[in-house]
Amino acid sequence: FFLGLFLSLPSRAIDKPELMLAKVFQPSVKVTDYWVSEKLDGVRARWNGHQLISRGGILLIVPSWFVIDFPNTSLDGELWIARGKYQKTVSIIRKQKAHSGWQQVKFMVFDLPEHLGIFSDRVAAMRDLNIQIQSTYLGFISQYQLGSNKELMLQLNAITDQGGEGLMLHHKLGLYHRGRSNDLLKLKLFTDAEATALDYRAGKGKFTGKMGAIKVKSDTGKVFYIGSGFSHKERENPPAIGSTISFRHQGLTDSGIPRFAVFIRVRNEP
Repeated sequence: FFLGLFLSLPSRAIDKPELMLAKVFQPSVKVTDYWVSEKLDGVRARWNGHQLISRGGILLIVPSWFVIDFPNTSLDGELWIARGKYQKTVSIIRKQKAHSGWQQVKFMVFDLPEHLGIFSDRVAAMRDLNIQIQSTYLGFISQYQLGSNKELMLQLNAITDQGGEGLMLHHKLGLYHRGRSNDLLKLKLFTDAEATALDYRAGKGKFTGKMGAIKVKSDTGKVFYIGSGFSHKERENPPAIGSTISFRHQGLTDSGIPRFAVFIRVRNEP
């Protein structure tokens, strides 16, 4: 009961890639200053020209045929199968061996971290690479422009209705740099966040003998319980203490506690 078992990764940690991270879109943003793309629900990774490295600095073991046609330039992207297939993607990657499951995965590129130009120049360079490189396992996320916030929200609703996670906005004049930046924004219908699992509260009624809620601590230091969003299987074997989970909420209370928090998944990627 409450085992929360997880696969362990081999100790292949190397230097973590210096990733550019997104801030949250605000209505005051001028949409015409940005390129827009779909936010893929995959596993963030960096191709450094000869190796695939996870966001956490783990050297990913992949089949040689998966990367044989990748360029010798640095690429920032998501290992991805399809909408709604995040857990399947993670299960393939976490085996840390070259197996046939990688045939389902594609590395979807959205930026060139070593390119010194503004993002519009990087879009042009990615389009050139997309023409030059013929690889079954390498793709480039479509970047496009919209004329208004109304068009943006219509696009967000369309993507969400199709099972997509949301949208990303790259400022046309933005340079690639480490850390969170207003040059890179994320937009979803709901607010997503992460928290660390601290403890459990036993279930009652139909959940007797299972987890009723999980006690978590958010990135902002707030401690609260999440009791919604779990399947029966997840209540029988809930997230391990100390693991990182993703949850969705609808704003914050006056004391900073997420309102109507709903569990999404364990962030058990490398």
